[in-house]
Amino acid sequence: MKRGSRYFWLLMPLLIVGIACQAFASPVKTESGLVEGVIQDGLTVYKGIPFASPPVGDLRWRAPQPVTPWHGIRHAGSFAPECMQTGSYPPDAPPEPTSEDCLYLNIWRPAAADDARLPVMVWIYGGGLENGSASMPLYAGDKLARKGVIVVTLNYRLGVFGFLALPWLSKESPHRSSGDYGLLDQIAALNWVHRNIAAFGGDPGRVTVFGQSSGSISISALTASPLTKGLFQRAIGESGGLFEPLELAPDLHLAGAEQAGLGFSARAGATSLQALRKVPAAELMKTWFSTNLIVDGYALTEEPYDAYRDGRENDVSILIGSNADEGRLFTAGRRITPGNFTQELDDDFPGLLVWLIAPKSGDTDEAALTAAARFETDMRFRWDMITWARLAAGHGGHNVFLYQFDRTPPYPPGSRYAGLGATHGMEMPYVFDHLDLLAAPWTAEDHLLAEDMSDYWTNFAKSGDPNGQGLPAWPEYKRANTQAMYLGNTIRSGPVEDQGELKRISFVYTTARYAVKHVYLILTGAILLLILLILGLAVAVRRWRRRDRLQVQAGV
Repeated sequence: MKRGSRYFWLLMPLLIVGIACQAFASPVKTESGLVEGVIQDGLTVYKGIPFASPPVGDLRWRAPQPVTPWHGIRHAGSFAPECMQTGSYPPDAPPEPTSEDCLYLNIWRPAAADDARLPVMVWIYGGGLENGSASMPLYAGDKLARKGVIVVTLNYRLGVFGFLALPWLSKESPHRSSGDYGLLDQIAALNWVHRNIAAFGGDPGRVTVFGQSSGSISISALTASPLTKGLFQRAIGESGGLFEPLELAPDLHLAGAEQAGLGFSARAGATSLQALRKVPAAELMKTWFSTNLIVDGYALTEEPYDAYRDGRENDVSILIGSNADEGRLFTAGRRITPGNFTQELDDDFPGLLVWLIAPKSGDTDEAALTAAARFETDMRFRWDMITWARLAAGHGGHNVFLYQFDRTPPYPPGSRYAGLGATHGMEMPYVFDHLDLLAAPWTAEDHLLAEDMSDYWTNFAKSGDPNGQGLPAWPEYKRANTQAMYLGNTIRSGPVEDQGELKRISFVYTTARYAVKHVYLILTGAILLLILLILGLAVAVRRWRRRDRLQVQAGV
């Protein structure tokens, strides 16, 4: 008997037991057809439900299109491939198959939730808009669903497939826009949830979007998009926002992004849109592309900063924050010294910003590394989140809650996260209450923090307020009382700390915004000032010459 056959017969009893223990839930009717989930440990789980047609062939670089209805019952028992990408996020995530055909979502709900109208939490993963997956084990919604919510995770197109803008694409679009296809995927999934989640026992009037890193950046854009009005009522953003002065970067607006897209097309060797759509996906992945959300005039009609400043954002309550040591992930493995401090920061940020805002390096290598990590924290994350809270708190009608995660997870020596403190992404195992999935000597304090944070998040989804019985009180953030919740070894509230650095960043950004938007006025003023200076110098010269003549005449 062959070895493979022997193993098959040895495993057959286990397979039979596994199939017998996997109970199928009653089919649910969606707008496209019936779907059948699996009952697991008191939950019903649906994996791989399509929310848009596969964006392949002629649908590559188009807004997501409706799903083609199916006949019979679709078994939703396995995850769909993740969207095209290289690498993964987080970097230790298990590998998954990739495909352009990836616009699917997953649902976790209490098994007896058919008519419960439960609050819904929709997760948008991070990964720099280049990596990420809705099916990563860390993002499984089982623990959160057991707290009385329905959890939805969704895929969206990444990299060049999700964010390529081109004049050719804008011309064929009925909205004369291109570039934010990944953001439109997120909006399509939210629309699907709005239309279908009631059939799963969810309440379309109590939807919370939550996400981390570029997922949180996406949420800051979604809260300012005219296409999402009424699709969600609350938003949770973890370590990411889009509030810098985007007008300083032309490729973050449609015209500049289109030109950058033409550069990509040339590098890919395609001289037309038809030719570009025929290039195999794997080949396109080999050509360098800079991935960004853009103000495209359709999905995002204005910069989120402007929308919030002028009160045009969608009326949603928000819970947002960042981690105490975000920047350590971006300085890990780098030798930063007082001598190369400025050069190292120049590699990550515009030199003028470093010159204007960066702190002093200190006299030792340790001080320089600490200062660089702090600058990375403030510039990449902390300023955005506190600015988001400040702008949102300026308008009545919705709640604003701010946090800082400052627990150092006990990752052992040899772990990629050892010694990095509460760095970027460290809050996620606590939010999903999935410490068990990561190799670390977790303590009772870690498990208690995970229990409390998942309670805060689900409470917020239920009512727009994270507070609940048995939890330390979390005060609202208000402009007149800038309170934050500090989630660490102990949970406490207190004023926002170390705002001096943030005020310097705000001053430079505000000045830059004004200068760009009033460039002609500034130029006119500068010319007038120059004319006045020349006239003043001419008068002074004449006075000097007149004084010299008088002195000569007086014989001095």
